[in-house]
Amino acid sequence: MTPRTPAPRSRRDRPAKPALTHDAIVAAAVRLMAAEGLQRVTMRRLAQELDTGPASLYVYVAGTAELHAAILADLLGEVDLASAAGDGDWRDRLAQVLLSYTRVLFDHPGLAHSALVARPSGPHYLALVETILALLHEGGVPDGQAAWGVDVLLQVATATAAEQSARSGDPDAEKDHDALVEALGQASSRTYPRIAALGADLSSGSPQQRLAWIFRAVVNGTAGTPRSAG
Repeated sequence: MTPRTPAPRSRRDRPAKPALTHDAIVAAAVRLMAAEGLQRVTMRRLAQELDTGPASLYVYVAGTAELHAAILADLLGEVDLASAAGDGDWRDRLAQVLLSYTRVLFDHPGLAHSALVARPSGPHYLALVETILALLHEGGVPDGQAAWGVDVLLQVATATAAEQSARSGDPDAEKDHDALVEALGQASSRTYPRIAALGADLSSGSPQQRLAWIFRAVVNGTAGTPRSAG
């Protein structure tokens, strides 16, 4: 007996696909990044994930760079802005906020590199900028200097996260660091007197301690450097 061929299923019998929205696209992109890595989050691959055509996505997102910026904007909700509140020194609280931002990027290595060129603009990013500006204002930093300083602080944090994520888990990077420490320790005091004088202190401190110091140095520079009128 010849088996019967199943009748074609009408499109009307299929579950309706959820309507595309910007938020739904970003949420799917975040899930895709977690499963396959940021390098796989392209407009074509995301369209496959959403069972649609790439052209449909371009109505909501201009391209891959903007998509990555939107992913970052979504993940910035993980930044601990609550550390800005409290009675401690405002510089220390600001450093804690920036360290939290750096950790979020460090947890998503590909995104840290993308963040160097893809600037987010969502509410989480605006909340981060507002928090930094509020702390600078609390510390008496003039508004004009704060307006430029917030950009520098975020650039330092982003670049640091990108560098650290690139080195994380790379045995060659660890070897390079060890070789640098050894070279500094063996530097001739006659040829390199200042290197020899500082010695091990050139590579002392944990990455978090050094980064917190960098943030404080940038903040102090922001507070003490007037904007040029020219």
